Amino acid sequence: MMAPLRARNPQAVLFACGFNSVRSPMAESLLQQMFPQALYVRSAGVKKGELDPFAVAVMAELGQDISGHKPMTFEELDDWEGLNFDLIITLSPEAHHRALELTRTMAADVEYWPTHDPTGTEGSREQKLGAYREVCDTLLLRIRKRFSKVGAASG
Repeated sequence: MMAPLRARNPQAVLFACGFNSVRSPMAESLLQQMFPQALYVRSAGVKKGELDPFAVAVMAELGQDISGHKPMTFEELDDWEGLNFDLIITLSPEAHHRALELTRTMAADVEYWPTHDPTGTEGSREQKLGAYREVCDTLLLRIRKRFSKVGAASG
């Protein structure tokens, strides 16, 4: 009976993508910034990547510093602090697949937000940054829409 309510107002959110180097750390930072007190937010990847300097640059333009982010896999996060999330938002197909495997043994809702991976963008630094900004803007819009009710008194 409680599940739908939990999905609407999650307390702990995990963003997941392929390498935890661009999309999920961006999303983690954006949501954390929006609700610094109301939500516990983390991110993870299917495989371990390196933090992407373009992701750091684009987030810095918004005044958010993700330069200290250490990419982590689902397994590392589990070992480190346990996977106690009531909502997992997956941003890539492989992360979605992994999250669905995990949720067979844990009670969490999974939402799939297919998000473009900007790392393959060709061109100048400015063109690359443009692709990352687009991903950031897309994530921000989805987060605002999805979490607009968080912190509002539920009635």
